Amino acid sequence: MNDPQDPYDPYAAQLQLIGYDSYGRPVYGQVPAQSAPPPYGQPYQDHQQYPGYEQPYETSYPYPQDPQDPQGQGYDPYPPQQEYPQASAPGYGTQQPPHWIPQQSVPQEPPAAAPPAAQVPEPRRATAEESAPATPDADDAPGYRTEQFAFIDQPDEDSEVIDWLAFTESRTERREEARRRGRNRVVALIVVLALFVVGGAGYLWYAGKLPFLDGPGQKQGAPAAAGAQKRDMIVVHLHNTKRGGSSTALLVDNVTTRQGATVLIPNTLGVPKQDGTGTSLGKAVEEGSLGTRESLDTVLGTRIGGTWRLDTPFLERLVELVGGIEVDTDTAVPADEQAKTPAVGQGSRQSLTGAMAVAYATHRAQGEPEARQLERTGKVLYAVLRKIPGDPKAAATTVDSMGQILDPGLDAQNLGGLLSRIGEHAKVAAYRTEVLTVKPDGGLTDDANKKVVKEILGGSFTAAQPGAALRVGLKDATGSEKAQIAAKAALLNGGYGLVDGGKADRTAATSQITYQDDAQRDRAVDVAKTLGLPESDVKKAENAVNADVVVILGGDYKPS
Repeated sequence: MNDPQDPYDPYAAQLQLIGYDSYGRPVYGQVPAQSAPPPYGQPYQDHQQYPGYEQPYETSYPYPQDPQDPQGQGYDPYPPQQEYPQASAPGYGTQQPPHWIPQQSVPQEPPAAAPPAAQVPEPRRATAEESAPATPDADDAPGYRTEQFAFIDQPDEDSEVIDWLAFTESRTERREEARRRGRNRVVALIVVLALFVVGGAGYLWYAGKLPFLDGPGQKQGAPAAAGAQKRDMIVVHLHNTKRGGSSTALLVDNVTTRQGATVLIPNTLGVPKQDGTGTSLGKAVEEGSLGTRESLDTVLGTRIGGTWRLDTPFLERLVELVGGIEVDTDTAVPADEQAKTPAVGQGSRQSLTGAMAVAYATHRAQGEPEARQLERTGKVLYAVLRKIPGDPKAAATTVDSMGQILDPGLDAQNLGGLLSRIGEHAKVAAYRTEVLTVKPDGGLTDDANKKVVKEILGGSFTAAQPGAALRVGLKDATGSEKAQIAAKAALLNGGYGLVDGGKADRTAATSQITYQDDAQRDRAVDVAKTLGLPESDVKKAENAVNADVVVILGGDYKPS
């Protein structure tokens, strides 16, 4: 019997190269052994083909001649041959060709038959067991398993496989996480800053250091430091063109505290003239003195920005331009047929036209103090300010429409801007109206100096007129008019600015010279020498009169 594994036995069944797997490795299969030598005219295979050996040795046999056809004509050298079965390649389902294939080269696989149409499953990632390469064994031969033809991702331990999709997704996630952390940091920073600002504002409010709010930590009504505040103010002289006389008021815009005020000044206030003599405010206004504003600055220690001469016809026109006003009237004003003024009723929220507003602002009943008439003027001014447009340009247009000739230093644009700002304070009730109290001799009371001049007006001689002559307030406590006149003359001749403080409530045996600023001590000593008083009379104390240096003239003063 022939050995099927004998490589030199041409009739033994041999393993033959029948194809390559998906990894390029050769695959061998069994071919049935030849039971008989090849027919005539077919080459005889001298040796079996071995793996990797592409051209085996071949031997040919001569063709026998037909006795009936010695020339060989009509002889078929390739008679029909018997078909031999051949092992089919797994997955192809094809048969061996009907004749013997010479083993001259590696046989090529015939094209596979088209499989029936079927639903193609979605590709999936093969597991480690499925991706293991198939090896032919006794159970699988002669076919192949279908997973050998699948595209399988087989990890390689010697190389790093990079999943670019996962890599891209991870980078995107890292970027989003970085952006999210950045946004969280920004939000946290904003929250911290907001808490810091709110906390700081709350502390300032509690301490009462906000310019427009009073906190619980500040005493009710306690004023802020006068030196730290900025004020804009003008003086208004309301002239009654029909009955004569005038009323004076200061309109104040406290820029620092965002508050407004009207300070009404009686005509009895004593003011100095340019020649050093004294006069009353009412007389200075009626005379049309050009130095009236400077005289007020001297007495009050202020810096007034301009003068607004408001005649009663222009006040009537202004009220009409703003559409009328509403005033809480304290008294009824009867109609005056001669003056053609309508009657004004008494009560709250009385609607007043221009003519009615003028009649109420200038009304002073017989025997009434001047302060009552000034209060009515203040109510009318407050009601007009509440109706002034908040836009500075619109307010300037309203002022210009009055047709009034204004002071060159206070044109319609500046006056309208100031009135609009003060009017905004009046609209939110951040406004106050005060009457400056004056003694019968024209001097300011102590209460007026403290409550009005210093708190509302911020009066300070050094701040009001820097570089000007020293202002000396003189208050007579001798009881002798002759001594007072002699002291005034001595101070004026010495080049000092005189502020008349009037008469003291009681007489004093010795004189007293006071100063508040340490920088004024030497000048206070000079004042004492000018009056012939000893240096021991000079002391640092709060001045009773709003001046740099105040002299309370006592009985020890001897006129020279």
